[in-house]
Amino acid sequence: MWIIFIIGMALIGAWAFKSMSEGNASRVDYSFFRQQLVEDNIKEVHFAGEIVTGKWKEIPKSLQEGVELKEEFSTVLPPTEDRGLISSLQEKGVMYKSEPTNVGIGGQLLVWMIGPLLIIAFFWFMMRRSSDPMGSGMFGNFAKSPAKRFEPADQVTTFSDVAAMEQAKNELEEIVEFLKNPARFQKLGAQIPKGVLLMGPPGTGKTLLARATAGEAGVPFFTISGSEFIQMFVGVGASRVRDLFRTAKENAPCMIFIDEIDAVGRVRGAGVGGGHDEREQTLNQILSEMDGFQQTDSVIVVAATNRPDVLDPALLRPGRFDRHVTIDRPTRKGRHEILKIHSRKVPLADDVDLERIADASVGFSGAQLKNLVNEAALTAAANDQKLVTADDFDNARDKIMMGPKREEILTERDKKMTACHEAGHALLSWVQPNADEVHRVTIIPRGRALGVTQMKVDEDYNSLGEKRLRAMLAYIMGGRAAEKIIFDEYSAGAQDDLKKATQIARKMVAHWGMSEVIGPVMYQQTEEHPFLGKEMHEHREYSEETARVIDQEVQRILTKASDQAMEMLNQHRDKLDRLTESLLEKETLDTDEITELIGVSAQAASLSTETD
Repeated sequence: MWIIFIIGMALIGAWAFKSMSEGNASRVDYSFFRQQLVEDNIKEVHFAGEIVTGKWKEIPKSLQEGVELKEEFSTVLPPTEDRGLISSLQEKGVMYKSEPTNVGIGGQLLVWMIGPLLIIAFFWFMMRRSSDPMGSGMFGNFAKSPAKRFEPADQVTTFSDVAAMEQAKNELEEIVEFLKNPARFQKLGAQIPKGVLLMGPPGTGKTLLARATAGEAGVPFFTISGSEFIQMFVGVGASRVRDLFRTAKENAPCMIFIDEIDAVGRVRGAGVGGGHDEREQTLNQILSEMDGFQQTDSVIVVAATNRPDVLDPALLRPGRFDRHVTIDRPTRKGRHEILKIHSRKVPLADDVDLERIADASVGFSGAQLKNLVNEAALTAAANDQKLVTADDFDNARDKIMMGPKREEILTERDKKMTACHEAGHALLSWVQPNADEVHRVTIIPRGRALGVTQMKVDEDYNSLGEKRLRAMLAYIMGGRAAEKIIFDEYSAGAQDDLKKATQIARKMVAHWGMSEVIGPVMYQQTEEHPFLGKEMHEHREYSEETARVIDQEVQRILTKASDQAMEMLNQHRDKLDRLTESLLEKETLDTDEITELIGVSAQAASLSTETD
């Protein structure tokens, strides 16, 4: 601050000096100066760059009325050099002198001061840095860990706020007990895991579970994202790691949570800079710090990732992250519990059945379920309602899965084709006992879809059987077959259906051994890249003849599914027409309405028979 103050004072002094030096001079035009030179009224001239100052022999009258000129004057040379000026001055006997630049005494003083001031500032910063035992001097705050610290009093999240993770909570209860009473384990020579790795898809509650663990234990909680370690300057990430672990040890017992650790913990040797890459240096420091934990250090490191396949093996070995906890998407019971937690402060109408909503939200993560409740509440508030209804939840689910409604006016033919397409899907799922049960059918355009048939996926299936897969293929082909039966043509709207059906059929043939021609062989066709996180085509390990046979089998299975769909729809043509007409009239049908139209589904009839 004092250096900035001195520089500022020097600038102010230079400006003041210049103002004082020009205060006694009158500014005149160059043409007026030349006229006075011709009239021999110039006593002396001083050149300073493009600025010309001097004195009159006699003070002339100004060209402007009411303006009096002073004894001294100043003017500015024109952009083009006046070659005859010096000759004119010599001819009139005018004394003149010049300086190489237009920098005055104040400017020269400033130039001479900048160099010493910079040298003094450099030595001052270096002395401060060397005298600080923590190394905070010049880059101290930059190299310190940006981890956020939460005290036990600030943590209100406990295991009671976490639903549908019973197995994960059981795994972490041991960690909680160790943080509460480490002496109980240490006197028996037991070593608690130094690190816990939470693995699972995005939005499944890994961060929430880590906070709940610290809240249950009642210990300080340090949280940081893996990307916050990485900086453009080499060595900063390692310094931040050292600072984080040093602070944690000083506050033991405590917990460190590193979110998205795959940003810094990827396999070494794959970076652009090789072993000298900043990310790899940071990872090496993390490995070193975790290895340096003593048995009495009551510090637990918890990390979260949705890409465990890209992590360096040194992170996963015993002594580092030696306990792995997998957090999957919640089951039906878990979704019901999560919905109850997130709707505690939401006023629900009597027609809201959270179990029914849980049935219809298969595959939703905890974050998506929270968003579902929030979107339903926003819809109710926008309609100026006092309670959130079941329709609000249905609209919220459709908005999350397919996007907002499209304000699009369809022609009668397009609307009828969409209705018969969705009716074909629904009917083939309804009449096949091995297919999934229909939850809702709509022809309201949303996102990129003109209509959709939502299913209730039976989660009791731990693996997909061949019968269920063939029923699924027939159901997928049902929309396309219905268009052919009613309109005697296929439409481009079945493109997504054909894509899904082809993927299933190809896996049946090449991956799951469900073809008698190919046999029980698994042919690898695509491989997920461990770093880019997407499927990339690799070299096939089988012949072109085998590839041709696989393509023929896929075509045969899909053709058979399409023929089966066509046959079943012709057999139930009256039900297809009733569903189509009802969709055109109501635009949306649920399970009860479909049952009223075409009778009990094959799934419900099969379940009733088994119960009897």
